[in-house]
Amino acid sequence: MTFFLLISTCYLIGAVPFGLLIPRLIRHIDVRMYGSGNTGVTNVLRTLGVWPAVAVLILDVGKGSLAILMAKIMYQTPSLEVAAGLSVLIGHNWPIFLRFRGGKGVAAAIGSVYAISPLAGLIVTIAGLPFVAIFRYVSLGSIIGAITALTSMIILATLVPSATLGVPSLIYILYPGIGVPIILLRHRENISRLINGQERRLGESVDIRDSSMKASN
Repeated sequence: MTFFLLISTCYLIGAVPFGLLIPRLIRHIDVRMYGSGNTGVTNVLRTLGVWPAVAVLILDVGKGSLAILMAKIMYQTPSLEVAAGLSVLIGHNWPIFLRFRGGKGVAAAIGSVYAISPLAGLIVTIAGLPFVAIFRYVSLGSIIGAITALTSMIILATLVPSATLGVPSLIYILYPGIGVPIILLRHRENISRLINGQERRLGESVDIRDSSMKASN
C-alpha cells in the first residue's frame, strides 16, 4: 500500500459516521435533527441513551486505533503512523459522506493515542474522566484529556522513551501537537459556553419526539 493510498484509506475510515449510522439502524432517526445536531457520542447519549452511545464510542475509538495499527503493520515508521492517525481525525471531523460536517474527534483521537502508547492513553483517560464524573461536563473532560495527551506524550518521549508501553520516538509528539489544536478548535463553542456557564451537563436528555429541541454538546 502506497503512502497516498494509506492516507486516503485512513481518511475514509475516519469519515464513516457511526454516530449517524447507529441511531438510524436502531431507531430509524437522523441524530442530526436532535440535541446539538452533532453526530458525536455525547449527542447520541442524550438522544438515544447509554448503549447506543457506547456502541458509537467503541466504533469511533476503533477507527483511531485501526489507522495506527495499519501503519505499524505495513510500514513500522513513526511518521507514517502519525500521518495515518491525523488522517482518521480529519476524516472524522470533516467527513466527505456528511458534506464535511462531522464530530469533534475526541473518541478517534483516544483510539490513536492508545495505539501509539497505551501508557499515554491510560494517563489521558485518568486525567479526563474525573472532570466528566465530578462536574458532568463531557466537553471539559475532553479538553483536559486532549491537553494531557500532548503533555504526557512529550514527557514520556523525552524522559522515558524506553518505558514499556510508552512513547518510543519524539516523532509521535507530532500527533497531539497537530491533533490537540484541531480538537480545541472543534470545541471552541463548548469553551465559550463553559466560560459563560451555559454548557449542558452529562445526564440531560433530549426528547427525540421534538426535533426542534436543541442542546449544547
